[in-house]
Amino acid sequence: ASLAGATGLVIATGFIPGNPLKMNAEAHKVDNIGTIRLIDAAKKAGVQKVVMVSSILTNGRNWGQEKSPGFVITNAFGQVLDEKIIAENYLRASGLDYTIVRPGGLKAKPPTGALKISGEDTLNSGEISRDLVADVCVASLTDVKAKNQVLEIIEDDGTAPKVFNGLNM
Repeated sequence: ASLAGATGLVIATGFIPGNPLKMNAEAHKVDNIGTIRLIDAAKKAGVQKVVMVSSILTNGRNWGQEKSPGFVITNAFGQVLDEKIIAENYLRASGLDYTIVRPGGLKAKPPTGALKISGEDTLNSGEISRDLVADVCVASLTDVKAKNQVLEIIEDDGTAPKVFNGLNM
């Protein structure tokens, strides 16, 4: 597939845990190598903006969260957070305009709470509707406030869901 003519790219890949003996290799192939190849292809094609979906706690080792339940449980699946941080750092160093979106646990149902956008390395738990993740990714393609930012996102279940109306940071 070619990215020729594309102005933006949303990278929302992630390996699917399966055979426990192959999870590390699969996470490495998809969340590290595969993502890096997409970044290289975007750069080669002249893509102006890359939005990468990652995960809260991806950088957990660097802010004392490596023993938190969320980090331990998520990273048990193929060391996926360790693979994602390599791809995140590659994107940061690529020279491309980027936004890294780090959602909490993904829910396959409509939002039940308002969107909460937090800064880098601030959230260690929470869930979010895939619908809201998609809204944030699309908005990040053009919103200047998201330029070269890491957005950690969850739903605030203490407040009613609202119609998405852009990135309120």
